[in-house]
Amino acid sequence: MKAVVAVLEPVARLFESINEWTGRAVSWLSLFMVLVTFTVVVLRYVFDLGWIWLQESVTFMHGALFLVGAAYTLKHGGHVRVDIFFQRFSIKRQAWVDMLGSLLLLMPVCLFIFAVSWDYVVQSWSLREGSREAGGLDGVYLFKSLILVMAWLLLMQGVATVIRSLLRLFGQADDIEAQGNG
Repeated sequence: MKAVVAVLEPVARLFESINEWTGRAVSWLSLFMVLVTFTVVVLRYVFDLGWIWLQESVTFMHGALFLVGAAYTLKHGGHVRVDIFFQRFSIKRQAWVDMLGSLLLLMPVCLFIFAVSWDYVVQSWSLREGSREAGGLDGVYLFKSLILVMAWLLLMQGVATVIRSLLRLFGQADDIEAQGNG
């Protein structure tokens, strides 16, 4: 069992550290969104100026924040769940719920999103898709690629959750548990 833990735990730690890093990095977009939105409002109402690309940048940042930050939010338990029941469960029952939820719901949905989005993103890249608006942002294809990034990051977090749940179920989660939540 120790050999299995020695292999699985570093995988979970790696996936969680990737999601931690990406989540913290993308969180800065919320500050930039506020600043850019403030700038758009001041330019429009004080100076009677406006640029489509500046307004679109807020939409792109907002989408990127949610797409790339979803796995970070999952890692930290920020997604909606029925906590009224879950918090009353034993540690082992919580592990079962997390593991089965990841295996039966999260991972299949991530794989489905990845599969159905692949051609959509590839087509966007082949066209080097840009904004439909005159004066809008180029690089829409880069933004659409974040759909695949989101699916991949959530899938990695699902794998980490399954590993952590298995370690809890088999009583191997002692101090590993603390490392997974930081």
